[in-house]
Amino acid sequence: MEFLVASAVGVMTAGGLYLMFRLRTFPVILGMSLLTYAVNVFLFASGRLTTGAPPILSDGVSVYTDPLPQALVLTAIVISFGMTAVVVMIGLGAFLGSDDDHVDDQLDDENEEARGKS
Repeated sequence: MEFLVASAVGVMTAGGLYLMFRLRTFPVILGMSLLTYAVNVFLFASGRLTTGAPPILSDGVSVYTDPLPQALVLTAIVISFGMTAVVVMIGLGAFLGSDDDHVDDQLDDENEEARGKS
């Protein structure tokens, strides 16, 4: 079970990084979301992967799951949803302002010549 979760976190991280390096607005947003999911699964798995165990230590129970990572993941989901909405609005504003969805700030040859003459 641990190998499966670790491989899922690795695959999501690799996919998120690949999408982040695409330098287009929509893949960057998807890559950030995928990285967020990978971190959430990692945090959730850090609280011990057991099935049918209570989240709080009680008498006679030797195996329990830690409730703190579960609370952290719930908070991270809310924060990531809000940040995704902010990044989508910034990307949409940048696209509407420049009619291009490139993330990099490289100047064209014409723009460099126009700046040099001014």
